[in-house]
Amino acid sequence: MPQWWLGIDPDGKEWVPYTLNGCKEHGKGGVVAAFVEVPDRNAAEAVTGYYIAAPREALPPPDQDEYYWADLVGLTVRNASGLVLGTVSGLLSTGAHDVLQVQDGEIERLIPFVAHYVTAVDMAARCITAEWEADW
Repeated sequence: MPQWWLGIDPDGKEWVPYTLNGCKEHGKGGVVAAFVEVPDRNAAEAVTGYYIAAPREALPPPDQDEYYWADLVGLTVRNASGLVLGTVSGLLSTGAHDVLQVQDGEIERLIPFVAHYVTAVDMAARCITAEWEADW
């Protein structure tokens, strides 16, 4: 993306657009980015720790059977029998595949987000169907 938005507030207040000058992977899972508006080390230190985001309209639409994580959070998860397993509270990236964090009161279920377990995602109904049992 040619423009990134940086801010100190994770809730999206006071985001400032920055023009990407270049970026590269750094270490395991890290990124080093250079911005036109950050010309030197002092300016870079001033934005260290800022959150990085982009408005939804700047993102390309996901392909069929692809989802942005933010769209999955809050969806109800049911098993094939119709039993509600909880609500997606987040996702984890394990390297091999992503994992749904499904919260049901005090119980958290970790369900691999792969076709073998997740058989349907219905964004209109805000529901995910999974081959998963409540006691797993």
